Amino acid sequence: MGNAWWKEAVIYQIYPRSFYDSNNDGIGDIQGIIKKLDYLKDLGVTALWVCPFYESPMDDNGYDVSNFYNIAPEYGTLDDVKQLIEELHARGMRLIIDLVLNHTSDEHPWFIESRSSENNPYRDYYIWRKARPDGSLPSNWESFFGGSVWEYDATTDSYYMHIFSKKMPDLNWTNENMRNDIYEMIRWWLNQGVDGFRVDAVAHLDKNMEFPNHPTLPGRQYSGCYFEFSNRPKVHEYIREMRQKAFAGYDIVTIGEAGGATIEDALKYSAYDRNEFDMLITFDHCWVDEDSEGSPHVPGKWSYKKLELPLLKKSFKKYQVNMYGKAWNTLYWSNHDQPRVVSHYGNDSSKYHKLSAKMLATTLYMMGGTPIIYQGEEIGMTNVAFESLSDYRDVEIFTLYRETVGKGIASHEEIMDRIHKRSRDNARTPMQWDDSPYAGFSKVQPWINVNPNYVYINVKNNLQDEDSIYHYYRKLLNIRQNSKTLIYGKFNLFLEDDANIVLYTRELDNEIYLVLCNFFDNTVEVKLPDEINIENFALVISNYEGQKITRNMILRPYEAIVYRKQLSI
Repeated sequence: MGNAWWKEAVIYQIYPRSFYDSNNDGIGDIQGIIKKLDYLKDLGVTALWVCPFYESPMDDNGYDVSNFYNIAPEYGTLDDVKQLIEELHARGMRLIIDLVLNHTSDEHPWFIESRSSENNPYRDYYIWRKARPDGSLPSNWESFFGGSVWEYDATTDSYYMHIFSKKMPDLNWTNENMRNDIYEMIRWWLNQGVDGFRVDAVAHLDKNMEFPNHPTLPGRQYSGCYFEFSNRPKVHEYIREMRQKAFAGYDIVTIGEAGGATIEDALKYSAYDRNEFDMLITFDHCWVDEDSEGSPHVPGKWSYKKLELPLLKKSFKKYQVNMYGKAWNTLYWSNHDQPRVVSHYGNDSSKYHKLSAKMLATTLYMMGGTPIIYQGEEIGMTNVAFESLSDYRDVEIFTLYRETVGKGIASHEEIMDRIHKRSRDNARTPMQWDDSPYAGFSKVQPWINVNPNYVYINVKNNLQDEDSIYHYYRKLLNIRQNSKTLIYGKFNLFLEDDANIVLYTRELDNEIYLVLCNFFDNTVEVKLPDEINIENFALVISNYEGQKITRNMILRPYEAIVYRKQLSI
């Protein structure tokens, strides 16, 4: 298990539309990122992952790419991106960009050609099928955004496949010419100086091209048979080919995103001896509180129940233990597709907001892997509860509303509550820089409303308050970056079935760290297991004033403590 720069990195994810608006048009931009680089470096960030900034109609905020070589004008120019790369490198930082390879925009030149005739050379760059003999859809599969994966196109009396929005037709990865065009584009970006890629939705490149129908749930028109286009065998051939033909020869990091991946899948994608990705983003730990059985009338992520902590710990252990020495983990709580973690797994009430945010950071970022911090997480940004559906921007929300409230399956009140808790727009409200109008993000009305709590949750307040979430993150990341044990050490989980406590150790050579966290708002007593020798442990960091380690401890609400000891040789 060799060292690598990306194993010792702290990555910060930026959703450019919502980060900082430098030209006051209500939309964040590349120059806005450049203006905040010193803030990020001071936090302890060593690499940025920036979400798509390519030319796009913005049906899905940039994940619908219409030209891989051009920059969306609202974000800036290619010269701005080159300046961003130069400014990052001058600070000893790196740039990771998003690669969207499962689909393009329906306004991409390839698709415009593809839909024009059945004989067009680009026809097979996408997945087209005729209706079944009885006139029904090519299959009854449901898209991730709701509704069918098939969209009718009258020009050739055919359907094209889209597992996301109908404005995002899926690329046909069985087409070698298409793949080679993708690889050429990847090499072009590498020659611009980028330091790596986060490869979006890579789990879905291989589809079952037989398109069998599947049973549907009562009252549902389409089947959520996502296994027909997720983590299928041939995707690994494509990734290995991509590594050989596009990534080879560059000192970069490649991070795959694989929704629905099992631990076995994760090892296939990222094990050192597989020559696929360096790291993998999975969603296992984000979904442990889903409740599809309890809410069969709403799809997947929109259903939820109270968190059962042992399930979350089981998820962490699965990756920490099974990947140790074989592959490298990513450590993230939040991203542009997930609710804010302090609202999801923490407590965003004024009483426990700071404590729970610090506890969550301690729980995760002392584990093995590379931290990926999502913008605003370091100041404890929370979910937003817009009262009106019209205040939302995420295309996924409107499909949910149409497929539930619109069909009489659920009430307006129920679905709005689910949107408040699970919507992707929770992560996409503007970054809260200060308490001035529009949170210092812009001087004009932003593309999406600011969370009203910006008046007290913002960067300015966090920087001025020595006890803030920001300063805790800064200390925690500094501790991590100065410890080979916290980066490379072995993970051991204790009290796996305890409903309140997370307890684990990290060990390397003759050094041990012990991490102890109370996940809830009740005071709990905990007896440290006898196999842990508690002698000589010293306090490293805590979100309270800290306490000495004892065999029997009382942890206050959301208390987090890290201890360290050196073993005598």
